[in-house]
Amino acid sequence: SWTPAVDIFETENHDLVLKAELPGMTREDIEVTVENNTLILKGQKKFEAEVKEENYRRVERTYGTFHRSFTLPNTVDTSKVGADYKNGVLTVKLPFREEAKPRTISVDVA
Repeated sequence: SWTPAVDIFETENHDLVLKAELPGMTREDIEVTVENNTLILKGQKKFEAEVKEENYRRVERTYGTFHRSFTLPNTVDTSKVGADYKNGVLTVKLPFREEAKPRTISVDVA
């Protein structure tokens, strides 16, 4: 098994974004699940069958299954989580609940 590198950051719109490096994988190899305020990333990076294993001189890239889980804050609206996969990077968007987003309150002058 192996562990893909992940970055997690907050946008100016107060949403969380997770980016995971998953080079050489297809969409069918990746599973994203949200359950009980936990984001779960699972998948399998398959060894290339184009070259026979005995013909390799060196293998430094990692292959096999991975499983990562992240506890989400209560401010995330799990019903609106979205994901896309492009150029070997999985991007998961985790929007905050409207009531959790900061808002400006006007102050009346008496």
